[in-house]
Amino acid sequence: MKTYNVAILGSTGAVGQEMIKVLEERNFPVKELRPLASQRSVGKKILFKGKEIDVQLACPEAFMGMDIVLSAVDNQWAKEFAPAIIKAGAVMIDNSSAFRMAEDVPLVVPEINPEDAALHKGIIANPNCSTIIALTAVNALNKISPIKKMIVSTYQAVSGAGVAGIQELNQQVMALGHGKPAEVNTFPYQIAYNLIPQIGDFNEFGYTSEEMKMQNEGRKIMHLPDLRVNCTCVRVPIMRSHSISIALECEAPISVEQAKAVIAKAKGCVLKDDPTNRVYPMPLDTSDQDLVFVGRIREDIASDHGGLSLWCCGDQVRKGAATNAVQIAEILIK
Repeated sequence: MKTYNVAILGSTGAVGQEMIKVLEERNFPVKELRPLASQRSVGKKILFKGKEIDVQLACPEAFMGMDIVLSAVDNQWAKEFAPAIIKAGAVMIDNSSAFRMAEDVPLVVPEINPEDAALHKGIIANPNCSTIIALTAVNALNKISPIKKMIVSTYQAVSGAGVAGIQELNQQVMALGHGKPAEVNTFPYQIAYNLIPQIGDFNEFGYTSEEMKMQNEGRKIMHLPDLRVNCTCVRVPIMRSHSISIALECEAPISVEQAKAVIAKAKGCVLKDDPTNRVYPMPLDTSDQDLVFVGRIREDIASDHGGLSLWCCGDQVRKGAATNAVQIAEILIK
């Protein structure tokens, strides 16, 4: 079996660590794993397949000899290092939003548009976490009849803000439990026992940058240039796994029974839909695994065009980020 040299840019962050874990779990044919990070993390140890590997400094020279670079850094770092990665002859699979809407950069969810990965010119973008989870849930319906419109509400775990988000929720719960004030650093307000209806900055129409990703990225991934999405993104005091409510309309009506049947067979999905017995997706059940659970499928009684409503949950760190990136790498080596 051919093996590949793989670098992890941002290897000490939550997504970077998960990428390493997923590579090992999926037995990706790694010849050399090169963990890269900023100066403050140089020398730390990363465990991969029972061996300790030193974290190296992320610099242009660090990508020489690499075949694939899994990037888990912010937009600024992604843009800074992309030219060096391409010059080194590696393919960059980038988890930031820096290149998602670039015309010459494929935006890929392997269960939906794997063929787009072949169109890369050195960079493949990993979509937004909520976009991945939502589109994986509805892709089977889109194959029956193209989706025209979606009204979406996301309930996003603190893991979406990385390790700092998880630590802040933990610290606030502990502080409040001991009668102390909650310290606020990562989020704009206290997140413990609270909801924050803002993720990202607001535009002139009152929508946040996170909310616009569902429409803009959805159009590109599903090749639906006229898709309309009204999205509200809410940060919730859940450690891990995002939950999403979706009401959608397709060009032709789809029955509830047909929707359940195709989602039950869809790649990357698990149908959890038996509300009379209290069976439905929940974030606790979807954490630390790679499938999107879909349930609460029902007729949208507010729709005049035979719409459907559903509820789905998926692990933001894994399928919403690390696993999707590794799946893209698997497409490349096939």
